[in-house]
Amino acid sequence: MPVHKRKLRSGAIVWMYKFDGPGSTRHRRDPIRKSGFASKKEALEAEAARRIEVLREHELKQEGPEALPKTLAGLLEEFLSEHGAKNLAPKTLERYREQVSYLDSALLALPYHEIKPLHLSREWNRLLSGGGHHRKTKAARPLSAKSVRNIASMISSAYERAIEWQIAETNPVRASKPPKVRKKPKPVLMPSQQEVLFGSANSTWGLAAFLELDAATGARRGELLALRWPDFDGKTIFIGRSLSQTRQGLFFKECKAGNERTISLPASAIRALESQRASQIPYRKHFGDTYQGELVFCNPDGSPLKPDSVSAAVSLLCRRLKLPKGASLHTLRHSHGSHLLAAGVPLPDVSKRLGHTNPQVTATVYAHALPGHDDRAAKAWEEFQKRSEEGKEERAH
Repeated sequence: MPVHKRKLRSGAIVWMYKFDGPGSTRHRRDPIRKSGFASKKEALEAEAARRIEVLREHELKQEGPEALPKTLAGLLEEFLSEHGAKNLAPKTLERYREQVSYLDSALLALPYHEIKPLHLSREWNRLLSGGGHHRKTKAARPLSAKSVRNIASMISSAYERAIEWQIAETNPVRASKPPKVRKKPKPVLMPSQQEVLFGSANSTWGLAAFLELDAATGARRGELLALRWPDFDGKTIFIGRSLSQTRQGLFFKECKAGNERTISLPASAIRALESQRASQIPYRKHFGDTYQGELVFCNPDGSPLKPDSVSAAVSLLCRRLKLPKGASLHTLRHSHGSHLLAAGVPLPDVSKRLGHTNPQVTATVYAHALPGHDDRAAKAWEEFQKRSEEGKEERAH
């Protein structure tokens, strides 16, 4: 393993990584190490990022600063630093670097133009059989087909960019057959279940109002956490930005083109927002001039909430209430789209409300039957059969 635990004199436990740099031999090693990481996962991700960075630096030293990448590690680093820094959201870039940490070091060291689909197919199988690690036992564990497919997609994107840069002619990922992902039905909360969730949500910052607004609008987590009071006019809310969380901290970002939208609110959501506004008054008075900003949902001092913490709190609440397995904060968005489609709201209108740039995405993800709809289909089929038989009898007479 490239990462290890280390006990400091103070008694604190930290994680470190260590690996041999390019050109190392049995008799002459060039160890590269760094310590002070709070978790194994953090150390693994840092090790992977540093490894491909070192390989790229080694390539440049050998051939000069204008040299092109030679290995898969060099190509991925070029893709992440040159393309990713300019075109990818920080959260996406962070996730891509995490995915690189799972790749075998021998594969990363191969010349990328010599990598064949068979090399990648073997890597997918390795990741599926034991490419991950248990947090507690540290033993190898299989990665899910979805995780492996996401890693394959990241590598494929790097090769597609390399083809555009005219430093690669083909994309071996296309013929490597990444694992197929079995689509599992996502849970949908019925109105009665949502009411139970709202009634059980207690917090100082207004979790109940947050959940009620989420269920009534289908807005994304970051969009609601970035909402400001000027975005609420008493009848609608304007979605124009989102709050994102990375290891570097929290930051607000503008919505992508097509995601900006104004959403009409039902009376229940309006009441929830007015109650939320009133609940902030004591905190505004308490903090006075130090109160931060105009966020609708925030910490008592007005500072932004951590999106991941909000999601974790809702997932825990769903489990405690024994709601359908897999229910989470995102389930409210999924339920909103499902309810609207089931009620007969036109697909383009639902797509616009959810902030999808393409209605086909809405049709694929949300157009599924709610519990009881199969019974309705069976009844409709039976009625059609009866009308057909009645028609035959009338024609016979």
